[in-house]
Amino acid sequence: MTGAEFRALAVKVAAALARRFEGLYLRPYLCPAGVPTIGYGATYYLDGRRVTLSDPAITRATAEVMLLDMVRRVYLPAVLKLCQGVDTPERLAALIDFAFNLGAGNLRASTLRRRVNAGRWDDVPAEFRKWVRGGGRVLRGLVRRREAEVALI
Repeated sequence: MTGAEFRALAVKVAAALARRFEGLYLRPYLCPAGVPTIGYGATYYLDGRRVTLSDPAITRATAEVMLLDMVRRVYLPAVLKLCQGVDTPERLAALIDFAFNLGAGNLRASTLRRRVNAGRWDDVPAEFRKWVRGGGRVLRGLVRRREAEVALI
């Protein structure tokens, strides 16, 4: 598998995870963190404008373009930079989805990243499973998302 094929497969799998767990909202809404969001978890448009609650609805096709752009242009490069020890497209996809959901800054500061870069893959599932809280409580949706990511490891 070429490097381009490796990355393309990771993007495909990561986008499928994001679709599954983010859900599709064609009208702007406030995410659980209180940030205006649209589509599959987008907080900004392709032109860099932040989403606002007064924005018009988008189409499913636009949401798909926005999702793939975010995964390819933002999260894939961030994960590749932060986690050089990723050896399968599925592992890369799991880390991309983690960063998509929680931000590259959380990945950067995490023990998860340190375990990946040390090649300690047996320890990685437990590190994913630590990231299941929102507002101080365990959220069932985050538990399911982390388990889907762990299944790729």
